Amino acid sequence: MNQVELLDKLTRKSSLTEVQEYIKTVLDLRGFSDESIQESMLILLEEVGELAKAVRKGHTKMSVDADKMQSYDTVESEVADVFVVLLAVCNKLGINLLDALVEKERQNCSRNWTFER
Repeated sequence: MNQVELLDKLTRKSSLTEVQEYIKTVLDLRGFSDESIQESMLILLEEVGELAKAVRKGHTKMSVDADKMQSYDTVESEVADVFVVLLAVCNKLGINLLDALVEKERQNCSRNWTFER
């Protein structure tokens, strides 16, 4: 099955586990499955930096290099990149992100959240 056929199987009703499996399969097809966890973590950090740059250029009053405006990607695109690489990291470590999220949120439900203003 090719990448487009795999992508066409994803819908808004796809589970997080299905999306994670899609990412595993597609990254294998693209030749990224041999990257070490260290390489994947570096890529994740790079993608988070690109997301920060996209947020800064589109959602703050902070200055950006006007000559490079066309080379900056959208926030949506950068969020997707971060998510893809995060799922790749999870796959390399044998972590089901949905299971990890549910477990963490169970812990968070018992916490007392306060905010100082």
